[in-house]
Amino acid sequence: MPFELRNSEDNRLINSNSLSTADYVNSENGDGGPDGSQIISFPFGTMNISEWILKDIRITYSEYEFNDYVTLDWKGDFDLVTMYFSLKGKFTLPGNGIQSAIELGSNQHNIFYGQSAQGQMRLEELSMRSFMVQITKDRFFAIANGGNEVLARFIESMSDANTVSLSEKNLDIDFPIQNCINSILKCNYEAPLKKMFLFSKVIELLVLQVESYQRLLNPQTRYIKTDYDKERIAFARDYLVKNLETPPSLTELSRIVGINESKLKRGFREVFGQTVFGYLNDVRMELAKNDLLEKQKSITEIAFELGYSSVQHFSSAFKKKYGVPPREVK
Repeated sequence: MPFELRNSEDNRLINSNSLSTADYVNSENGDGGPDGSQIISFPFGTMNISEWILKDIRITYSEYEFNDYVTLDWKGDFDLVTMYFSLKGKFTLPGNGIQSAIELGSNQHNIFYGQSAQGQMRLEELSMRSFMVQITKDRFFAIANGGNEVLARFIESMSDANTVSLSEKNLDIDFPIQNCINSILKCNYEAPLKKMFLFSKVIELLVLQVESYQRLLNPQTRYIKTDYDKERIAFARDYLVKNLETPPSLTELSRIVGINESKLKRGFREVFGQTVFGYLNDVRMELAKNDLLEKQKSITEIAFELGYSSVQHFSSAFKKKYGVPPREVK
């Protein structure tokens, strides 16, 4: 029984999977498609899960909506490396004698390796989103071998422990990581190009996670120190993305998220590696590029949907970012 999930209160089975590790990450359609999705309903909420399957690799995006705070019992026998990204919400896996406690909050990521283990998952948010890449041990060795010292140490620790994480402290999801995840979720290529694209993005994500860990090892002066302030900075990012057409000023945004403007500016740069409006511009440009490639909208529609005051302003920003005007992409 590689995986089982139960409600701790009444021991009710929520989800189970009796596949072997090899079966779990492989399927007959090892070309990156067709994509699989399922909605799992239970008394306290729903899980909406989408999956992309490659050889020895499974990519999963999950959205959770709960109507109650619950604790779930889990058992797992997978011998897998998991690249985990908590996009929204917070969950806790208490230590159980085999492993120490694992806690991931909004906008955090880490890499874990695990064999047989069991424990409890405590849900601390009613709305959660997560993204993960699971890779068989041998495949991960093949991908990561010869990388750098960080990956070499992680591979060595996998041989010495039942459960191990890349970083003792969870890492922040910055724009390059978020953008890489978004490109996977929006991938429209047909097989076999889709397979090549997804595999390239898995490697890119791994590189970005290792780079994120290296920055942690060589820290600058930290300005954002509490979990509350980190949550406020992540909320500021989410609010910006939801209001691209009419973004607030820095003063308005600081009032909305509940921290002063100075902390917002310095904290945002510290967590995401760029200014508030630098991040906003990158999100806009990435969306604009995708819309242009899909050829479903005019340049004028794209410009005004993204909040630009004129097509000329949008075109200038796009050319500055990508080196070509939007009409050449169109």
